Amino acid sequence: MLAVDVFEKVKGNKGPLGQYAKEADGYFAFPKLEGEIKPRMMFRGKEVLVWSLNNYLGLANHPEVRKVDAQASADWGLGYPMGARAMSGQTTQHVLLEQQLAEFEHKEAAYLLNYGYQGMISIIDSILDRKDVVVYDSEAHACIIDGLRMHIGKRFVFPHNDMEHFEKELVRASKLAEANGGGVLVITEGVFGMSGDMGKLKEIAEFKKKYPFRLLVDDAHGFGTMGATGAGTGEHQGVQDEIDLYFGTFAKSMGLIGAFVAGKEEVITFLKYNMRSQIFAKSLPMPCVIGAMKRLELLRTKPELKQQLWNITNALQSGMKAKGFNLGNTNSPVTPVYLNGTTPEATNLVFDLRENHGLFCSIVVYPVVPKDVIMLRLIPTAVHSLEDVKYTIDAFSAIHGKLKNKEYNRDHLPTV
Repeated sequence: MLAVDVFEKVKGNKGPLGQYAKEADGYFAFPKLEGEIKPRMMFRGKEVLVWSLNNYLGLANHPEVRKVDAQASADWGLGYPMGARAMSGQTTQHVLLEQQLAEFEHKEAAYLLNYGYQGMISIIDSILDRKDVVVYDSEAHACIIDGLRMHIGKRFVFPHNDMEHFEKELVRASKLAEANGGGVLVITEGVFGMSGDMGKLKEIAEFKKKYPFRLLVDDAHGFGTMGATGAGTGEHQGVQDEIDLYFGTFAKSMGLIGAFVAGKEEVITFLKYNMRSQIFAKSLPMPCVIGAMKRLELLRTKPELKQQLWNITNALQSGMKAKGFNLGNTNSPVTPVYLNGTTPEATNLVFDLRENHGLFCSIVVYPVVPKDVIMLRLIPTAVHSLEDVKYTIDAFSAIHGKLKNKEYNRDHLPTV
């Protein structure tokens, strides 16, 4: 039998989202938001009110940040340092940022990662061997799932935040790990980026009294937004010390590229020498490192930024609920709005929002959410205003009424 051309499969199977590529590209998928990073940007030549940027504290375009970013680029360029950190890419500034992050997160040490997605995959890949067993939440981010695909040992999943089932899987994992001579790693998130609810870190930490396991928390959406000082969801729930590996990214509250992992010094040293995605990748560019230090400084010294984020969050979420919208179980700034309808209805609804109301937010449909469920995700920031909130609630009320009256096409995507 002749081998099949591996490219042939893309002709007949473009995937659940790719099947709409012709109609969606440039509008529903891969849209271009242009202009200065702020609540109002340009989309296809029109100004829109944007609720889809993970710029929680408004630091991406903060005047002090912009000044430091520009100066760092002028001083160092984007190429320095050259090479991977293990070879020729180590600098005093990289080490200093790691020390500052470790102190901020109340951990012994931290290690910089070039990207959050890449970093999480590599953490899982390097810390586990075939004897180890993983227990993880069913709504874990794609970077966790892809990291687990690289794990050649056993893994057990528990329904989202279901502690009864979590314990059952933990018991199974503990017995198997003991039989194999391995260990157990529990992975969950601080704040789940789609649903907006927090992982049950406090409850999970309680199980440490009964079962031997280590806890890895992806707190991409909690770093900078949760906790008294912004140190994250562990701080918010009072269990930061129980998190064995704390993972955060710069892409959300800092509005930058990069990430980090923090924990015991011996564990971080192990990762430093064994994470292939960092050993064989170029070091994080100096402007990103210096820019991250400035952002961390503002995160620490300007608590009013986080307070303003929560002022906007509380106004948006309470206003939406008052109008009868279903926001699920969110208890973070992430604000999902759940509606019922087909994928074509969802796209026509979003087209209406963008073209007639000048409002841009992210649309989430099957397979990310169940069939006939529409999720519109709003990301409030410290630079939004209460006027933005009121306008958005009014716009959502208008489109919701049209959806209930079946005024949106249920069979065809709009022509854009």
